[in-house]
Amino acid sequence: MQAAQPLSGADSHPARIGFTATKRLGKANVRNRTKRRLRAIVREIYALQALPNVDYVLVGRHGTYCCPFEDLKSDVVRAFKKANKEISSRQEENAETASVTD
Repeated sequence: MQAAQPLSGADSHPARIGFTATKRLGKANVRNRTKRRLRAIVREIYALQALPNVDYVLVGRHGTYCCPFEDLKSDVVRAFKKANKEISSRQEENAETASVTD
């Protein structure tokens, strides 16, 4: 998973989430199932895990389409928590830098 804040911080928006699965995963049915499973998980955890003003991209990997759903869900939740922690630490660093320069 990748997460980033938009470059222009003026406007506020809810979290945006994108899904991708490359041709290296397999044929179209495998890529589609991978993205469907990721979308289903995000529907369940979006309200609890997604931060506002953050753009997320979930990248389908080998095994995503056949992994047990609960295992996949716990992996995605862990990825959200890790990305959110990194975003929060960057926000704190930026706030400290801004206060020092003022």
